[in-house]
Amino acid sequence: MAKNKEANISLEPGDRPVKHGWLWTLGFTVLALFFIFPIFEVLMNSLKTTSAIGGTNTFQLPAKDTFVGLANFVQGIADTNFWSAFGNTVLITVLSVFVIILCTSMCGWYIARVNSKGTKLIYFLYAFSMVIPFQMVMYTLAYVAQNLNLTNPLGLVPVYLGFGAGLATFMFVGFAKSIPLEIEEAAMIDGCGACGIFFRIVVPIMKPTYITVAILEAMWIWNDYLLPYLVLDSNYKTVPIAIQFLQTSHGQVEWGPMMAIIILAIIPIIIFYAICQKYIIGGVVAGAVKG
Repeated sequence: MAKNKEANISLEPGDRPVKHGWLWTLGFTVLALFFIFPIFEVLMNSLKTTSAIGGTNTFQLPAKDTFVGLANFVQGIADTNFWSAFGNTVLITVLSVFVIILCTSMCGWYIARVNSKGTKLIYFLYAFSMVIPFQMVMYTLAYVAQNLNLTNPLGLVPVYLGFGAGLATFMFVGFAKSIPLEIEEAAMIDGCGACGIFFRIVVPIMKPTYITVAILEAMWIWNDYLLPYLVLDSNYKTVPIAIQFLQTSHGQVEWGPMMAIIILAIIPIIIFYAICQKYIIGGVVAGAVKG
């Protein structure tokens, strides 16, 4: 009986062992090291003196005569007024991402459910906005922002909404079309209005897309230099702008403090991505399994 049971066991396609799996593991490990090495290099140089970073010493580990500990972090924070810039960056990023995902998800759901010439035109305009280079509108944008008094962190939020709406709406429309219409019709029969259907039915289903869009928009807004530099008043600085002030008027760069501030700048976005990536993977897996 045991032999018969073993004979009836068959491997599913997904259960078959991957040929040369160790080669794939080795290849992706080497690729991961290539991506991690620049971050390690910046971290290593943030603990060294500025004179020890240039030339052939860039790739050397800190030695007894080049190791400065946290001195570069202290100097960088003091020279750039880092915490003020960090607060402005957090405020702009959080508010902008929230406004973008809220407005574009509602717009994407509306476009996906209302089939008319107007919605098709709106969708075309959103898609077209993704191919327009920022350099074509940056001077006009700066002029308009100054006349509308948008040269502060809160004023930058609607500006980011305008630039980030194209990609976000495009993604939400594609996901909303995959939501079964019967679920929304059942909620309508139970007495839900449009707002109830959206916030009680659509929003929970769209959670993977919300997280994906939030990561893409947050990484863009957090690291953006040019738009805040053009729009914000000189009294307000974001982290990328603050890093620039470590370069003197004579072209000298305080490499040690700059490396330290770059490490402080990338830590929050790395933590945010590490927390959210499991939701993206879970959403992809859930969407790939029927029933």
